[in-house]
Amino acid sequence: MEFPGGVAAYLALTHDAVKEILAGDNKTFLRDPEHWPALHDGTIPEDWPLRAIVQGGHLSTKDGADHRRLRGLVGKAFTPARVQALEPRVQQIVDTLLDDVAAAGDGVDLVPAFTEALPMWVICELFGVPADDRSRMRNWTATLLAHTTPPEEAFATQNALQAYLHDLVERKRRNSGDDLTSGLVQASDEGDRLTTEELVGVLWLMLVAGHETTVHLLGHAIVALAQNPDQFELAKAEDRWDDVVEETLRYRHSVMMTSFRFTAQDVTVAGVHIPKGQAVGVVYQASGIDPAEHGASADRFDITREQNARLGFGHGPRYCIGASLARLEGRLALATLYRRFPDLSLGIDPGDIPYSPSFFTVGPLSLPVALGTPKA
Repeated sequence: MEFPGGVAAYLALTHDAVKEILAGDNKTFLRDPEHWPALHDGTIPEDWPLRAIVQGGHLSTKDGADHRRLRGLVGKAFTPARVQALEPRVQQIVDTLLDDVAAAGDGVDLVPAFTEALPMWVICELFGVPADDRSRMRNWTATLLAHTTPPEEAFATQNALQAYLHDLVERKRRNSGDDLTSGLVQASDEGDRLTTEELVGVLWLMLVAGHETTVHLLGHAIVALAQNPDQFELAKAEDRWDDVVEETLRYRHSVMMTSFRFTAQDVTVAGVHIPKGQAVGVVYQASGIDPAEHGASADRFDITREQNARLGFGHGPRYCIGASLARLEGRLALATLYRRFPDLSLGIDPGDIPYSPSFFTVGPLSLPVALGTPKA
């Protein structure tokens, strides 16, 4: 297909095609943009706005040994034990935000008040980003990911975010704490440490992807439950919020399309020949409702659906390192929201809900609700 600016790329839309591409990461499919000749030979304009994302020097643009090294060092700080230990704090944040939602009353917009605020608060606290900087981080992310952002604004935003992250790293080098950025500064493997540039690249991905996708996961879940009252009642009656999270990831994935992969050689996927040096995007949202994998009811939200092969957090060497945190936030947020407001309903027609203007992530931008009768 063709992206704005006349930029051609391939998109993988089916479950099997997406899985094959993900399994080929670091081998058949590479993430370093140096493997996309069109980006460097004048074919793609210098002011192409998506360059700010495609060329970002972060963990997802590394391949092979470089990727394994960086991911290994990140894994030393971002451990399952650290995520598990976060549960009481995440619950506390959820409760605080919902106190404010209750105080606002009917008509409150859950996006700024809850679905954006929770992931932003959690990820910033986790990485030691000061509370006063959270709104800037959220605005930078939304600007970078929107395909409606003018090129000059996209590049200026990328530069501002990179400069902020450089400053954050230097502050943590001087005054370390118990946050994850300090842990990454200190993480080492046989004397190997992340350089400042590598740290900035890791933080860029973890802070942006670490909250943006969960923001939209929560928004999609709230809309799906409102549109499927039988599933809503089942989730409440049987406390099936884990199943709501997993089904939302399949039914309305936050990631419309991943940033591009590039073919390291000629390859054929799903019967389509793709020459070496081409850009390929993986479309999670389409693959999640592929009837070949999920049956004739693939387009129906059903939390009782058999948990067959799911690609919601990826597959292969780039499986999402933050999957357990996203699941934790999703479960606690939804369980508490509907425990506090069991009669919550949308205050907007689902067809009128505005969605984010992005090729990469997509979710509701506004969700006004009626709270019903709150419970303690």
